[in-house]
Amino acid sequence: MRVLPPPGQILGHPKGLFLLFGTEMWERFSYYGMRALLVLTLVAAVDDSNPGFGMSKSDALHLYGWFTGMVWFSPILGGWLADNLIGQRRAVQIGCLVIAAGQFILSAAVPGNLPLFYTGLVVLVLGNGFFKANISTMVGALYEQGDARRDGAFTIFYMGINIGSFIAPLICSTLGENPAYGWRYGYMAAGIAMLLAFLLQTFLGRAMLGEIGVQPSVKLALATTGGVKKPLTKEEFDRLRVILTVFIFCVLFWGAYEQQGGLMNLYAQEKIDRMLGSFEIPAGWFQSVNPFFIVTLGPVFAALWEWLGARRKNPPSPVKMYYGLFLTGLGFLLMVGATYEQSGGGKANMAWLILALMFHTMGELCISPVGLSMTTKLAPLRLASLIMGVWFLTNFGGNIMAGYVGALAENQGDAAVFGGLAGSLFVFAAILWAISGKLVRWMHGAEDIAELS
Repeated sequence: MRVLPPPGQILGHPKGLFLLFGTEMWERFSYYGMRALLVLTLVAAVDDSNPGFGMSKSDALHLYGWFTGMVWFSPILGGWLADNLIGQRRAVQIGCLVIAAGQFILSAAVPGNLPLFYTGLVVLVLGNGFFKANISTMVGALYEQGDARRDGAFTIFYMGINIGSFIAPLICSTLGENPAYGWRYGYMAAGIAMLLAFLLQTFLGRAMLGEIGVQPSVKLALATTGGVKKPLTKEEFDRLRVILTVFIFCVLFWGAYEQQGGLMNLYAQEKIDRMLGSFEIPAGWFQSVNPFFIVTLGPVFAALWEWLGARRKNPPSPVKMYYGLFLTGLGFLLMVGATYEQSGGGKANMAWLILALMFHTMGELCISPVGLSMTTKLAPLRLASLIMGVWFLTNFGGNIMAGYVGALAENQGDAAVFGGLAGSLFVFAAILWAISGKLVRWMHGAEDIAELS
């Protein structure tokens, strides 16, 4: 039984999409505002004018990798609870409140209380578990199977993510990196954003989403089969094989992409010329470059997918993804160029970093919203949020990988790490290109496209 969204559209999409857009925007403000501060807080000296915890760079990057990885592991638990017990809507509301609590705990822990800081990170992980998979699943539930608008909808939704991500460092880093305020005020701003997300979902959910996300998915699936539990069909197994195969390639993508918050964040602080006249740009502001490009390029990609879909020429998801791997690799080649410019002891022009982030953004638009959309197309209804949680394990593996890969730069050098990532991305793009035809056949027509030969 499919639950229909309430009548009414905005820009050709169900109006509920824009409520989910707004909720996710404030959640991503919270996450990326915190992420822009995390490594910088950990490495700041305890006797600094803006004191932190005095960790070494490698220790801070390892912690960053494990924390951001666990953030993406926890949606499996939240997805299972939503599918079986509480529904997606209630899970999202719980997630908003728990994440807000985690941010306020971080704010209270700085400076000096490292055990309390760790507690705040654990609370953030738990809150994200309730929130992340379930809001993405609700986006997919707004559209019928085969609706060509779905990829475009996830790109619009992704713009909401990145409007929040763009604004967050400008506010949280401006507060947190300024000794006159200190790190705690940056984390406090991130907590307030989550309270705004909770209010949006609580007071507008019924009007804009109707019954979507209220009932657990297992209950809805049983209604379609007359209350009889049925095993997965061969077609469903094949579709899950696609998700698990593409999973491997996306782990590498996130392992490379997440250098933005770790190694590239430190690189911006130490080795990029950040002066604009007499003003020095805070390092955390560069965390806004990627979401800026998402917001500006996202409509172009959304319109492109919908235009191609209307002509039945929309590339299959695996094809879009190998484009994404290749584009991200090009971004890391530009970072290699930056290391050569500053190898004489000076600093690199910020244009290298900005252009690299632009290519990373184009790669992301071919992988992340496309992967979210693909998962909602391929996952069986009764496993919808759980499989979305499994999909987010790509971020779990990638973020942990990112921490360890970024830490290699301390001994191997930045150029070796950036060059190694570029080469790995190109190789994996070629492998995905070679097997994409088989993956599309395993999808059994879940996307409204002609199969590859």
